[in-house]
Formats: sequence, C-alpha cells, structure tokens
Amino acid sequence: MTGKSPRKKVDALYWQGRLRAAQAYLEAAQQEHLLAEEGQNSNPVISQTVLSAIAFGDSLTAKRAQVVNQQDHAQSPRLLRDVLGNLLPDGQERRYRRILSFKDEVQYGTRQATRDEAGRLLADLEEFARWAEELL
Repeated sequence: MTGKSPRKKVDALYWQGRLRAAQAYLEAAQQEHLLAEEGQNSNPVISQTVLSAIAFGDSLTAKRAQVVNQQDHAQSPRLLRDVLGNLLPDGQERRYRRILSFKDEVQYGTRQATRDEAGRLLADLEEFARWAEELL
C-alpha cells in the first residue's frame, strides 16, 4: 500500500457490517428501479447504487487490510487498488469509478437521471457486487 489515499483503520469484523450495508443498498436500488416509472426522476436509484458500491469497496478494503476510505469517495478506487493490487481487474476498477462519478451529481445536483440511465448503472453495480462477493 502506498499510504497516499485517505484511509482510516477499522476492526477485523468491520467488513461484515459494510457487506450487509452494501447488500441492503443494492436491494433497495433494485426495488426502486423496478418500481420507477418512465419519466420519473431516477436519482434515488442511482444514489442507492452509489452507496452500495461504496460499501462493497469498504468491505473489500476492510477485510483485506483493515482500512476504509475516508473523506473523498472519488479516492475509493485508489484505495481499493492500493489494497488489492493486481487482484483488482481493470474493468472492475473502471466500473467502480463510473458508479462513484455519479455521487455528487445525483445527491447534490439538479439534473434528473432517467430510468434507463439508472438501469445501466445498476447493471454495473450488480457486476461489481458479484465480483466483490467472490473475493470476500
């Protein structure tokens, strides 16, 4: 680990709680997407998707190195790379970065995401989650 990405130490079982949170956010995003109607603001679906991705990333870094990202979530992929090294496939890193790139826009911005947009991001999360759970 390079020690350059912001992180905080956590206890050995912290990853389990973050995994449960990740799974709950994923389920919430899936349910919200299923119930969303065309033309409806899908920012809440994407917000849950982002929160789930963050929690999956935390669970991985917490289990492997007993650290989690602190402060800027845009740095989470960097910490994941620091901790996992070559165990983090480039495609999964890109997927993780893409999901996290929506955080500020959907949680603090004014643009409304479409249902299709949310569905594409949710599909990215589902792929990221499958990979993460295999590592855990």
